[in-house]
Amino acid sequence: MDRNDLRIGDAEREHAMAALREHFAQGRLTHEELDERLDRTLAAKTARDLAQVTADLPGKEPAYDYRAPQGPWDRAEWHAAMHAHRHQLQSQRREAHAMHRDRRREWARRHGRRGPHPFVGVLFVLMVLSLIFGFGVFKVLFALWLGAMVFSLVHRRFHYRG
Repeated sequence: MDRNDLRIGDAEREHAMAALREHFAQGRLTHEELDERLDRTLAAKTARDLAQVTADLPGKEPAYDYRAPQGPWDRAEWHAAMHAHRHQLQSQRREAHAMHRDRRREWARRHGRRGPHPFVGVLFVLMVLSLIFGFGVFKVLFALWLGAMVFSLVHRRFHYRG
């Protein structure tokens, strides 16, 4: 029987996943490719299956080597790789959030959106007209105007922070 047809265990899968995360950290894999290969690694049953997951990645040996000793240091390597992966994803999220915030600020600066929405002004004019001409809808218009003002202020506070 070929040694590559032998079944593998969790330790071998964890070793292969650590190698994939290292390739991701070095920029050889995209996030989608990493996810797809991690899924394939978790589904792998033989050493041949694991070798196919990393066959196109550089390195003299496959991510799984059945002769490599397995020990407690593998778990530490796995934790270190997971920590690095989490740190990289958090950095990417922070950068994306900062870019999005900067785009919103730039849009607000160019378009001069500093005050309440124009709808608030229209409601105010209707409210004043209802007072002058005695329409019975003043209370309704006042409630709508007040709600629009609060919504406008809250929206501006959370979307156009300085």
